[in-house]
Amino acid sequence: MGKVLGDVLGLAAGVAISPLPIIAIILILATPRGRLNGLLFAAGWILGLSALGAVMLAIASPGGASAHNHPATWVGALKLALGVLLVLFGARQWHRRPADPSQAQLPKWMGAIDRLTPVKVFGLGTALAALNAKNAPLTIAAGAAIGSAGLPVGQQIASLAIFVLIATLGLLAPLGVFLLGGERAKTTLGNWKDWAAQHNVAVMAVLFFVLGLKLLGDGISILTS
Repeated sequence: MGKVLGDVLGLAAGVAISPLPIIAIILILATPRGRLNGLLFAAGWILGLSALGAVMLAIASPGGASAHNHPATWVGALKLALGVLLVLFGARQWHRRPADPSQAQLPKWMGAIDRLTPVKVFGLGTALAALNAKNAPLTIAAGAAIGSAGLPVGQQIASLAIFVLIATLGLLAPLGVFLLGGERAKTTLGNWKDWAAQHNVAVMAVLFFVLGLKLLGDGISILTS
């Protein structure tokens, strides 16, 4: 289990460093129902990661993801494909980055966050976790890594739970500041939002490259061993 955690913790950290979801929860916390909606957004995020990871485990465990205590060939091919996908996304993001970070623009849907119902906030958290171009490949790769390790079911579930916890730290930080930070919370979160908005594209591009190269290396290692 220790080796599996070593494989997936880097992927979990990559999910946790997600500027757009962090900006989204900060905007949500600033709404009149900020406390409730913030908790619902985080709950939706956890559900999205858990569901996607669980689906991958359900596929990997009976699908021969582990052969003689070694990841099966298809796991290596999957990681290789995900790595190529992330590197391509990284190149696209880097090409799209604004020359002046202060001119960076947030997605238009963020302008409607203050009008979302609690159910839609929950759904937004789920979607940003499970359907995001970075988070989905990383969660799929983590599920494959866990499923290919030949662990008992209980240890697989525990490994996935640890992955989800680490991957949620990026949202728990602003939520914790909001709930415990008192009067200074608004200023602190505002500074975080401004920085994340200005550097979102560059941060995402670097993460795509680094994590894509990691998955490429993992895939090549599995296929050639």
